[in-house]
Amino acid sequence: MSYSFNIPYRDNKKLKQVMDQVKGDVKLHTLWRCANVMAIERMGYTDHGPTHVKIVSNLALKLLRILIKNKIVPSIVKNYDMKNEDAEVVVVLGSIFHDLGMTVLREQHEIFGAILALGFIEKFLQSIYSEEQRTIICSEVLHAITSHEEPRKPLTVEAGIVRIADALDMEEGRARIPFQSGKVDIHSVSALAIEKVDILEGGEKPVTVRITMSNSAGIFQIDELLKPRIQNSGLQNYVHVLA
Repeated sequence: MSYSFNIPYRDNKKLKQVMDQVKGDVKLHTLWRCANVMAIERMGYTDHGPTHVKIVSNLALKLLRILIKNKIVPSIVKNYDMKNEDAEVVVVLGSIFHDLGMTVLREQHEIFGAILALGFIEKFLQSIYSEEQRTIICSEVLHAITSHEEPRKPLTVEAGIVRIADALDMEEGRARIPFQSGKVDIHSVSALAIEKVDILEGGEKPVTVRITMSNSAGIFQIDELLKPRIQNSGLQNYVHVLA
């Protein structure tokens, strides 16, 4: 069985090999389903399952490629002399696993996510990297997972990217489930006001995030949810938000 999960690999053969395994892993896709049962059906939250992680993965990859193009060096390259293609593997895997702990509970779900992700990471990388390289990538992915939520702060470029990409999945479709189930509050109303999120290269900083809103309620999403994520990402000097 193979599930849909489209990623723009370009010439990154390692990333394609990893994603081929992700697409065919029944256990992982079942866990994403379980995460959504917990988040949506039991808690009335927004999507934390397969659609969310696919969006976050693509956003993270786009952010990383823009930063690399603008001479920002990924931490796995700087600290371990690995390659940009390995940084792509880190941000995609970090995005894929960052909310997996929602299958257990909401509080400290990032910690449970790291525990659940460990075996998957080792399996997906087994035929692609040496043991030393697998260990390094695993370390970097686990840091990205555990630092995407407060109070922990990202200490790598890749982890900062995952944190921001997670917050950028804020278009109105993600808010429809709790809104339609009757949860009408500032969170659901403001989320519905976000019509479009575009990540562009250039402007005041290397990355411009352009957010299109249907009304001013969307400012709550930007000021209360997105802004703190960017400010505490370690990448705040490279990202400009335009609403």
